[in-house]
Amino acid sequence: MPSFREYNVKLQRLGNTRKMTRTMKMVSANKLRKAQEVQARASAFAESVARMARRAAFGGDPHPLTAARKSCAKAMVILITSDKGMCAGFNNNLSKKVAAWIEANSEVHPEVQMCFCGKRGAIFFRQHDNILRQYDDIVAKPRFAHVSRIAEAALSAFVDGAVDAVYIAYNRFRSALSQTPVIERLLPIDISAPEGEQPSQDTLTEPGQEELVDRVLPQLVAARLFAAVANSAAGEHGARMTAMDSATSNCDKLIVNYTLLRNRARQTSITKELIEIVAGAEALH
Repeated sequence: MPSFREYNVKLQRLGNTRKMTRTMKMVSANKLRKAQEVQARASAFAESVARMARRAAFGGDPHPLTAARKSCAKAMVILITSDKGMCAGFNNNLSKKVAAWIEANSEVHPEVQMCFCGKRGAIFFRQHDNILRQYDDIVAKPRFAHVSRIAEAALSAFVDGAVDAVYIAYNRFRSALSQTPVIERLLPIDISAPEGEQPSQDTLTEPGQEELVDRVLPQLVAARLFAAVANSAAGEHGARMTAMDSATSNCDKLIVNYTLLRNRARQTSITKELIEIVAGAEALH
């Protein structure tokens, strides 16, 4: 059984840990509010661009960015994770889902190139055979200009024929307690209208339809990728806030338990000393 002093050391360390986890929880809660605003605006912007693309492309000839290819042997997966840890299974769950997806689709996509937004995904897949690029410091503070460069690289690889399909894997933000790992196809673009939406064939456009589609579709790719990064950023802060709240609660429980054990150790030590004093006094008589 540990001594009274040893319990004091444990309690001091737990107190320091609780201060750290509580501070990290408050920091994550503050960052979450800002990230939620960015995520909401990014998702709304991506949906607006998607509606515009559907209206612009309605009734026109198939575009190279929307046409599925006969062979999809070469695929690219853009994995969006965080740069830092301490957010429970936020990164690990998504990375495991991507690994399972690659294995399940090995016949359709025998060659998969990996691009990473965030260090945690790169660490998980460090043994992967075909790692293309790694982008750090993108997810923590999403910027459309930075994400646009990644979208341009994916578009260039798709248009040049280096890959036949591009997918994005990220955690879709639902709430601070819920982030869902998803894998979505980014290229070729799916511009099919959702149920209930009927694009008008009488829409007048300036410039012409073909030129407008050429301009809107690359913007749609960048907008969807930015929305995914914004979702991941909000989800990261939510997951870390929840994890630090749980860690703080665990520290509180351990502090209560160790305090009781320390008091028992102190009582045991005092009792032992009293017994020794009484025994010594009796020996003198």
